[in-house]
Amino acid sequence: MIALLQRVRRAEVQVDDQVVGKIGPGLLVLLGVEATDQPAMLKKLADKVLNYRLFNDENGKMNLNLQQVGGELLVVSQFTLAADTNSGLRPSFTPAALPAVAEPLYQQFVQYCKTQGVAVATGQFGADMQVSLVNDGPVTFWLQV
Repeated sequence: MIALLQRVRRAEVQVDDQVVGKIGPGLLVLLGVEATDQPAMLKKLADKVLNYRLFNDENGKMNLNLQQVGGELLVVSQFTLAADTNSGLRPSFTPAALPAVAEPLYQQFVQYCKTQGVAVATGQFGADMQVSLVNDGPVTFWLQV
């Protein structure tokens, strides 16, 4: 399971020119589910996302997590994160989980984050989405479990 974190000032997701998810300051999480991922992995990754210290403290050091700064979370499914790009000029999506496997794990990830007291918005699983963001920093991290 892969999470690409982007610290943002704001972010939103549109589907068919309609906003389906929108946040203010916080994290945009692009979430990729691989075929070998298990349900136990989602809690581990979610806890890491929620507790990862990538917000500045009063001294300008990245010492604060999302909850400590009262940030919001926008979670967007992105199967392309699981692509195999090691050979050729066309990615292989064989490592990515099939939608029937990936969607429940994605939904469980979102639900778990909501139970942790974080405001969570989402994209629309499997849709053609347009994601807009103002990256803060820029600060971007790749987390994988």
